[in-house]
Amino acid sequence: MQKPSNAFIAASWVALLVGMVAFMVGLWNATMPLSEKGYYFTVLLYGLFAAISLQKSVRDQLEGIPVTSIYYGLSWFATLSAILLLAVGLWNATLLLSEKGFYAMSFMLALFGAIAVQKNTRDAQSSRSADQTAETGFTVR
Repeated sequence: MQKPSNAFIAASWVALLVGMVAFMVGLWNATMPLSEKGYYFTVLLYGLFAAISLQKSVRDQLEGIPVTSIYYGLSWFATLSAILLLAVGLWNATLLLSEKGFYAMSFMLALFGAIAVQKNTRDAQSSRSADQTAETGFTVR
């Protein structure tokens, strides 16, 4: 297992942070009610957690680590429902079309960044484990 490059690790963190910060700055400056801001913020947090959970469960399956079908299905459901909740919220919002696009794109950038950071974390851990196994001859878990 090869460790991800420092450039890819940095790009992943930048994507995650830029997406999250842009989304939250947009919410902070929005002239919508606080309850609506809370809805969008909660959808962002839900989406980030769901995307990380989905990436982990997909990766676990690929590596032969047991994942229950209900958890795998719930991970997919949570990720898709977070995207759907954002889409429905934006569809019904009284925002300019450009603002709706801004929220949609910053949300998707944050989800992509979260998935990439999780992948890099997993790859780096696998790389360290492989290096330790090669050095000692024992599998490290």
